[in-house]
Amino acid sequence: MTRIKICGLYRPEDIQSVNQARPDWCGFIVNFPKSHRSLTPEQVRELRRDLYAGIIPVGVFVDQPVDTVAALLNDGTVSIAQLHGQEDGAYIAALRAAAPGHPVWKAFKIRSAADLETVNNSPASLVVLDNGCGTGETFDWTLARGVTRPYLLAGGLTPENIPQAIAQLHPWGLDISSGVETDGKKDFDKIQAAAAAARKD
Repeated sequence: MTRIKICGLYRPEDIQSVNQARPDWCGFIVNFPKSHRSLTPEQVRELRRDLYAGIIPVGVFVDQPVDTVAALLNDGTVSIAQLHGQEDGAYIAALRAAAPGHPVWKAFKIRSAADLETVNNSPASLVVLDNGCGTGETFDWTLARGVTRPYLLAGGLTPENIPQAIAQLHPWGLDISSGVETDGKKDFDKIQAAAAAARKD
């Protein structure tokens, strides 16, 4: 059974949808105004109150101060930090020191085979392979065959192409956001379908 994360929750309705679908993780985008899904830490805490206890909350951050990320890990607002900016090995080390015991994930934009060395050598607990353009399109999945460690596959995933992704790549997990939305909002039926598709294998 492939693990699945539903990312970009920002409404109470989104929490109710994932509570029924029971993904392994859900993601909250924190302090990133460029995204319509961005939340303040206070908003994350408010939504988090109603989250089913078995779903692990992940904070998604883009070049945030280490102290900001560590505070949300240490106070239990989120359990995992997923980094999507220019955070390097020194940043990851500093975050681990400030919030010991919490996994740190790092997302990478996959454009060519040259990107894979950085992915394979990252000190992050887990890597996320992403298209990185916010277009809802996949990257060239054949490149993922050069990754020598477990990873989450992201970018352009939908309930319809999840079976193909699993059969072709056997990823450790899936990270899906816009593929379970309609008009920029999380879609209950698509979330249920994505979770079911991930669990068919």
